[in-house]
Amino acid sequence: MPAKPVDVEALLEHLPMFHQLRPEQRHDLALSTRRILASKGDTLFNRGDVPLGMYVVVYGQVKLAFVGSNAVEKVIDVRGAGQSFGEAVLFLEKPHVVTAQALGETLLLLLPKDVIFDRINRDAGFARAIIGGLSRKLHELVADVEWLSTRSGMERVIGFLLRDCGAQLDDVGTGGQLAQVDIDLPVAKGVIASRLNITQEHLSRILHELTTAGLITVQGRRIHVHDLERLRQHFQ
Repeated sequence: MPAKPVDVEALLEHLPMFHQLRPEQRHDLALSTRRILASKGDTLFNRGDVPLGMYVVVYGQVKLAFVGSNAVEKVIDVRGAGQSFGEAVLFLEKPHVVTAQALGETLLLLLPKDVIFDRINRDAGFARAIIGGLSRKLHELVADVEWLSTRSGMERVIGFLLRDCGAQLDDVGTGGQLAQVDIDLPVAKGVIASRLNITQEHLSRILHELTTAGLITVQGRRIHVHDLERLRQHFQ
């Protein structure tokens, strides 16, 4: 299947790492990108592989994970449209510490390592933009670790529905005034459970408790929220 048309420069402009670049800088960078069309289950790189560059998701989703000593997969993150990954190890010049796998048909842009390093060496403004973008990602990572460390499993699940699926709630156009809403889980429940640092069984128990409380109904990967405001109050 041919890749869909992509405005690469516009996509790069919306990335925090490249937002401050001048248009001609983004244009120059866009010309250097390579498109990768991945099917569900395709591995983009394995843990231990040498980084080739940083990746930007055009559409689809990519799971970043590793398998622990207990042979259980731990999902570190799921990156979706308009998000990037692979920057940290790129600048450390060390092998990848996770495996990246497409969760469905996914189109990505690969920004080659040598191109990025060349731009950094030639352009101080580009280097500052890169540092700023990495700093923002570090801040997000710290906030994420704090969230997972200080919240109960119930709070993490409700928080995921309200925060990580917030774009779907915004689409209904009525915000918190809407009594009912359907939320389509973006990935499988096992992936969500691992991302929230709970077991899939624990996730199932929490969803059952919320169902018993009359807050939600679960239909596969669709969560019907009976009262959005009550769910928010249950989280607080």
